[in-house]
Amino acid sequence: MEVRHRLVRAPQRPLALAIGFFDGFHRGHREIARQTLRMRKPGWRSGVLTFANHPASFLRPEKEPPLLSTPEERIALFGEAGFEECFWIRFDERVAHLSPEAFLNVLVDDLAVRAVAVGSTFRFGHKRSGDTVLMDEYFRRRSVAFAPVANVVDDDGRISSTRIRGLVAAGELGIADRLLEGTGYGIRGTVHIGAGRGHALGFPTANLSPPAKLLPKDGVYSAVARYDGRDYAALVSIGTNPQFDGKERTVEAWLRDFHETIYGRELALRELRFVRDQARFGSVDELMAQMRRDLQAVAFPSYG
Repeated sequence: MEVRHRLVRAPQRPLALAIGFFDGFHRGHREIARQTLRMRKPGWRSGVLTFANHPASFLRPEKEPPLLSTPEERIALFGEAGFEECFWIRFDERVAHLSPEAFLNVLVDDLAVRAVAVGSTFRFGHKRSGDTVLMDEYFRRRSVAFAPVANVVDDDGRISSTRIRGLVAAGELGIADRLLEGTGYGIRGTVHIGAGRGHALGFPTANLSPPAKLLPKDGVYSAVARYDGRDYAALVSIGTNPQFDGKERTVEAWLRDFHETIYGRELALRELRFVRDQARFGSVDELMAQMRRDLQAVAFPSYG
């Protein structure tokens, strides 16, 4: 997938384009992607236009939401969805002050867009003054196919990034994974040297630098850890290590049947499932006894 950082594209084949922020790339976002790819005709290209930073980071910095995906994860999800081009644009003053008509002119005249898909509640342009009604009228005049995609819902209502953020923050990762479809929620990071307490307690852990994204609530989770192309059953601790008066939030993973030293290497965690809250125990012996009970959450054969 080609990644472009400006709304510039040399005259090429016509483009079918999805537009949105697409944090987490959940089931609703994937339906927009499917509609985009359906509108593509032979010889056309498919693309996605999104922002490198959440618009709220510029418009309402105090209300910027924690994100479900890192930039790298979001771009990877776009490529996996089948997009061939990605316009990865920074939302700044220049973009914020574009009129709706000026923005649509850029799409058609500069990017050779001939089909567009957005969510049905999509707003754009200066002061969010543009909507799908305006887009439909404009695109009809310019002979551009247009698909305002209805919200995808389940028994509990609309599937949205906001709803999924609430589930992740509450530790409801099973439901979040179902709404995210496909990859689900995960944590990926580089293993670094920690305090070494895990080794001393007989539970050596891989300490991850927390990624710049929303983390689940503090607690112990069962998980699947992937390292060097192989999956391992894992226990993951997220929090400040209250037993040892920790101050900073950390992510530590213990991998079942794993004995390698992997400092500086990447480890990916997925299928996190809440086991218990973090707690301060009366002694280290009590902590170790609880850790042995926690092992029951991963008491199954290693993944192959």
